[in-house]
Amino acid sequence: MSEATRARSGEGADGRRRELARPPAPEPLPLPVVDNHTHLDIEDGDDLADVEELLARAAAAGVPRAVQIGCDLPAARWTVQAVDEHPQLLGGVALHPNEVPALAEAGELDAAVAEIAELARHPRVRVVGETGLDHFRTPPEQWHLQEDSFRRHIRLAKELGLALQIHDRDAHDDVLRVLAEEGAPERTVFHCFSGDAAMARVCGDAGYYLSFAGNITFKNAGELREALRAAPRDRLLVETDAPYLTPAPHRGRPNASYLVPVTVRAMAEVTGTDLERMCHLLQCATEEVYGTW
Repeated sequence: MSEATRARSGEGADGRRRELARPPAPEPLPLPVVDNHTHLDIEDGDDLADVEELLARAAAAGVPRAVQIGCDLPAARWTVQAVDEHPQLLGGVALHPNEVPALAEAGELDAAVAEIAELARHPRVRVVGETGLDHFRTPPEQWHLQEDSFRRHIRLAKELGLALQIHDRDAHDDVLRVLAEEGAPERTVFHCFSGDAAMARVCGDAGYYLSFAGNITFKNAGELREALRAAPRDRLLVETDAPYLTPAPHRGRPNASYLVPVTVRAMAEVTGTDLERMCHLLQCATEEVYGTW
């Protein structure tokens, strides 16, 4: 079962039923912040709100803009249409590393990468991503296929002058190696950062941006919170990865951009940063990476 189907069905990764009611809206943020990674194309929840409604809920919470990420061809096409229709959105397009092996084995990877390259030329697409390596879901004998695709996406981001958003699951050393070998784009983001404090320092020294999601609020995420403390404050971003990674105390329920304030408040608390200051830092970093809306 695909991640998208799982979200719509209400079945969790462990096969158990999820609670599909949307969490209540949190207290709005004092300053606006951008959700820098969301999947509005994936429906979830017991009220399948349309994009306009989801964006309105987010704006009411202090999250007036978002970066919509399309990480397979249908989602990338959807993303380009969405950024045309909704000025609150910028877009990112790529082939998710877990999509790559099947495309390669079907002889369709070259054509798929070529279409992503065309879609990425849309003026409101500012990101090549999410791309990278996933050693959790893909077996070792297929890792070379992911790496080839990752390298192509890095080169595309540099060719077009776009930001790069990286998916890195259980592949930290190899992701860093490929970036060093290819030369990272000027604006490189580790989406849903999952490394430890040592890796956060390595990324900070390299000038990479670290985007944190709702999983920093999970009880078992102590190492991730240490990474957040170690990361340079001026290289922090925040995201939902919605409809996934809903922050505690709503873990497992549908996520959406209106819940960004829960994660931002956690980031402020973990780092000992004033909330308004944290909002300001996140907004400045976001505009450095993506420009203005």
